[in-house]
Amino acid sequence: MPSIEDPDFQPREGAPPGFRAFRARIGYELGSERIGASVWKLPPGEAAYPYHFHYSDEELVFVLQGRPTLRTPEGTRQLEPGEAVHFPLGESGAHQVANPTDEEVRFLAVSTNGAPDIVVYPDSNKISASERLPEGGGLHTFFELDDQVDYWKGETAPGG
Repeated sequence: MPSIEDPDFQPREGAPPGFRAFRARIGYELGSERIGASVWKLPPGEAAYPYHFHYSDEELVFVLQGRPTLRTPEGTRQLEPGEAVHFPLGESGAHQVANPTDEEVRFLAVSTNGAPDIVVYPDSNKISASERLPEGGGLHTFFELDDQVDYWKGETAPGG
């Protein structure tokens, strides 16, 4: 059985310096299909993920250990152990959790999950589309927003 106190942390594959966090996917370990739950471990100087917001996943974060910095559209602030925060759908739910301290940070993230999701990354002008199947895999792709095309590009009328 997974434990939030001694979870099976996995490194984020391919993460560059500044984003070398560890994640234990408790929800997947339990077989959950519609509720995501992960314990994150952030070494000093690292962030869990880039600043982003979801169009499908609503999220909650509970600080378990340390004092991470939270970035939202309202700015940045330090979170305290035991504090809980909510990230609604859309731009108002944009967020990033980072650890600028000298101590390890751990937090529990809980979210709706299992449905396809669109995620926007405002700092890098990217968008992603993800299928996110319970067993892993599925569609997971990223595009620069500047690469968008017109709805009708490449379309041909039937018989034309």
